[in-house]
Amino acid sequence: MHITDFSLDHFSLRGKRAIVTGGNTGLGQAFTLALAKAGADVFVPTLFDDDGETAALLAEAGVGYRELRIDITAEGAPARVLDACVEAFGGVDVLVNSAGISRIADVTEFGRTLWDPMVAVNLTAAFEMSHQAAKRMIRQGSGKIINIASLFSFLGGIGSPAYAATKHGIAGLTKAYADELGGHGIQVNAIAPGYFATPITAETRADAEANRRIVDHTPAGRWGDVADLMGATVFLASPASDFVNGHVLSVDGGYLVR
Repeated sequence: MHITDFSLDHFSLRGKRAIVTGGNTGLGQAFTLALAKAGADVFVPTLFDDDGETAALLAEAGVGYRELRIDITAEGAPARVLDACVEAFGGVDVLVNSAGISRIADVTEFGRTLWDPMVAVNLTAAFEMSHQAAKRMIRQGSGKIINIASLFSFLGGIGSPAYAATKHGIAGLTKAYADELGGHGIQVNAIAPGYFATPITAETRADAEANRRIVDHTPAGRWGDVADLMGATVFLASPASDFVNGHVLSVDGGYLVR
């Protein structure tokens, strides 16, 4: 491509088919809406019933939207998700591995009952979804896989060794798959969100000392808004990022540099 050929159309997702795991709640909903606003049809495997909220948000985008109630950690579930997306939209071009859980406990109390479900959702399911998507993307010679990492892909993290371990694992999976799939025209990257104002962080934000500690450590001087993630999502899903591969993009207001 010559530089004169570049246009904002390279950020368009018109005609693309995307899967966003857990895409009707939390940060996942922002990823879903971002892809839809850029023109993609979106398929969301989820356990969460949002009473039609996400579908209503996407209505104005004029794209296809489907949800499937399914536990992606169940045996064979990732393959069923891919098949259902293909049946609904005719293919899959983008996969966002957004589904994730976090359990908090003191290190001496954090045993296998807390560890195992987090590994299953945060890491194994992302691997299996990527494995199934890669098979189809290799055949078509193109595709985008976006994993959702975390600041704790780089840091330790008191209270949840499984969260830090799985998010470190997501960074490693991203790089390994990028290396494997780059030659097939597929890019695999990750987004590492910082501290965002969501219902999950409400208790921390309500704690004056904890809130001040996080804001003071963030050069932007504030918590992230979920909308701050949408541009990065569209970029990594679009042709504009075709030579970006194996990167973990921190969207953290500068938290990691301080």
